[in-house]
Amino acid sequence: MIVVVCPGQGSQTPGFLSPWLAEPAFAERLSALSAAAEVDLALHGTHSDADTIRDTAVAQPLIVAAGILSLGALLADGRSGGIGGIAGHSVGEITAAAGSGVLGDEDAMRFVAARGRAMADAAALEQTGMSAVIGADETELLTRLAELGLEPANFNGGGQIVVAGAVDALEALAAEPPARARVIPLQVAGAFHTRYMAPAVERLAAVAADLAPADPTLPLWTNRDGSRVDSGAAFLDLLVGQVSSPVRWDRCMTSFADAGVTGIIELAPAGALVGLAKRGLKGVPTVAVKTPDDLPAAFELIDAA
Repeated sequence: MIVVVCPGQGSQTPGFLSPWLAEPAFAERLSALSAAAEVDLALHGTHSDADTIRDTAVAQPLIVAAGILSLGALLADGRSGGIGGIAGHSVGEITAAAGSGVLGDEDAMRFVAARGRAMADAAALEQTGMSAVIGADETELLTRLAELGLEPANFNGGGQIVVAGAVDALEALAAEPPARARVIPLQVAGAFHTRYMAPAVERLAAVAADLAPADPTLPLWTNRDGSRVDSGAAFLDLLVGQVSSPVRWDRCMTSFADAGVTGIIELAPAGALVGLAKRGLKGVPTVAVKTPDDLPAAFELIDAA
């Protein structure tokens, strides 16, 4: 069983869409996605610098659009029957919603554009940040976070947990980390997937109320707890609440294993999730679709399943 995975914020790099936009069909499709998001995705995916595309309001629609483009290329020759399921990490869940038919592509872009703006505005209210903690005992780390008023934001598996909260508390964690742990500050705008995002949840709920989700046509797993979701309406509710709740990618990978995963294909801008799979799903073949040149390897993985 092949599972398609959709990356989250931080996976973007300057110019990463250039190889895709060399194909006129992809450029035309991106133009429609840009119009829905009201963001110039071609400009940001080809010419904008790292600081510009780090902006949450830019990064999120850019990542989802890249995922929609690369998924369309992956399935263009009728290979959808070879896909056994789909899931996304953080904002990648919106890509997964589009890929599974819960949301139409344009609705997904409107939703992610609203999400990016709402989260950027919420992040601007207080000085917060995020750090990756690698190698810590989970119980010891959670105790230390509670002492500092920090929260776990992403349980990524393979011994990696991303934590978030006030900048001074993150500095205190780095100064006195749990035993055998490394603390790596991340270049993000704020404490995503924590209580600091509550204002964004309220705004997204209003946006979601105007959407008409369909039930997924592919097995679809949620970041909330790694469970499979069969209702489009329920998945949309989870997308709204997920903004201020932790990403349980570790549990998603456990669910993939339980379902009998035999291969992982990560959509553009790919790399991070296949890296986690190599640690959390050892021995499972992976393909990162960074550019159109990576598609033949993905086709081969699907055809061999």
